[in-house]
Parts: sequence; C-alpha cells; structure tokens
Amino acid sequence: MIDIQPLAILREIDRTGSLTQAAEQLNLTQSAVSHAIRRFEERHGVKLWEREGHKLRLTLAGSYLLGLAMRVLPQLEHGASVIEDFARGRRGAIRVGMECHPCQDWLMRVVDPFLVAWPDVELDVTTAFQFGGLSALLSHEIDILVTPDPLERPEVEYKPVFDYELVLAVSEGHSLAQKQWVEPADLADEILITYPVPRERLDIYTGFLVPAHTEPRKHRTVETTDLMLRLVASGRAVSATPDWLLRETKDVKGVRLGKGIAKSIHLGYRKGARPDYLDGFMALARTAKI
Repeated sequence: MIDIQPLAILREIDRTGSLTQAAEQLNLTQSAVSHAIRRFEERHGVKLWEREGHKLRLTLAGSYLLGLAMRVLPQLEHGASVIEDFARGRRGAIRVGMECHPCQDWLMRVVDPFLVAWPDVELDVTTAFQFGGLSALLSHEIDILVTPDPLERPEVEYKPVFDYELVLAVSEGHSLAQKQWVEPADLADEILITYPVPRERLDIYTGFLVPAHTEPRKHRTVETTDLMLRLVASGRAVSATPDWLLRETKDVKGVRLGKGIAKSIHLGYRKGARPDYLDGFMALARTAKI
C-alpha cells in the first residue's frame, strides 16, 4: 500500500519548486520531509529523486508517483470536503468544469437562479484541468462538464442544452463581410485567432480547413473572448466564433463557414444516482437563454 504522505510531498515540491517551501506548506520540517521520502524509498526499493546541485530531479519512479499524486489526491481531498459537508449539515457541492471558453456569460445566467434555488449547495467553476475535462469528470475532480465536443464514454451521459452555429467573425469593413459564406481558400491570407485549444479540437481546422488542405497565413491564440472580438473589430484578424456571441457585438459580422458548422453545448455527467441539486442545475441550464 502506498502512503499518502509521499504523494503530498511530491506534489508540493512540484508546485513550489523547493523542498523547503514544500515542507512549510505541509507544516513539516525539512528533515521530516526528507525522512518520509527516504522511508518510502527503503520500503519500496526505489529512488524518487536525485540531487543536481541545489535542485532535485525526479527519477522515473518519482515522475510516475507525481502523476499518481495529481490524479489521486484531488479525489481524496474532495472526499474529505464531502465528509466535512455532511458533518456541517450542508446539502452538497457542485463543481462545474468548462471546456467552452465563450460560455462564461451564459453560465452566469444559470448560476444566479441556481444559487437562489439551492442556497445550501456550494458551487465552483473551473477551466483548469490537469488531464483534460473528460478525465477530470471521470476522476471526480468535477461533477458537470460544459463542452461543445462530447466524447463518448460508457460511464458518462450528455444532455444538450443549446444549439448554435460556428461562423467566421470579421470586421464590418472586411472584404469577406460582403460574402454570404466563405470557402477555406478565403482564409489563406488571413490571421486566424482562436482560444488556446489544440488544433485537433478546433472545428475551424477539423471541419473546414484541414479537409481542404488549407492553412491561414498565421494562427495565434488569445485567452479572452473580449480581446478576440476587439482584434477582429479592428480588422487585424478573423476568428471562428459562435454566432450567439456576435448578436450584441459592434463592428463585427459573422459569415457562414461553407455550408455551415452546426454545434451544440452539452452537459456531461457521470452515470448513476445523482443528488437532486445536480438535476436542478441541469434543468436550469436547459432553460437559460443565450
């Protein structure tokens, strides 16, 4: 059986980059941390790290154990949080994971009535996943995944909440704004802006450019929707954007991509018994207007 303490130590060292700071975060002395690791190494016959000057370098065994810590510890910490909720008489908690960058405004239209309807339920929203949204859902790091790209797994169910079309956002003065639709070749001279998502998960590539063996002149990423639309409105770039984002955006027009790229936002959740408040959240999500 692997003890939890070495996992926590390795995770803190990875977070802080320092054995001393890791010890402080864990309320341990540096010698206690070193002793715990040495005891683990002697028990299992492996080395977890090696010193390179003042730095520590993980061995293969140490790297594996760190990955295990990243997967296991969040589940244990969540379990402790749930037990604490029971002890304090709370009804529960929902952790929502977002794989839809532009869905923040829509989500707020769900959050506000949910907080009123379920005052005893904690609600947390995250966009940071150690191993991706679906993995976070399966490992119980989150309870609901908001995603435009549902990946089928036997342990997961999805409910569609609203449909939309992916369009090319261009400035109103752009030459492409006069077209009813654009072809992949129309983007060959353009700077394309997207969210920082791998290309294999960007529909503008998988469903439009790649099948036509076409690339934009340049591809750059930005973190926020506001900056993306400001750059588009200035005429500096174009972007593949959900049509509903452009309804109240000035100086930007949406042009259809070929015959159209239809999309849907889905809520993913683990199969099995669910608390009432989880169903309550999903019911509100399906009625929230975009």
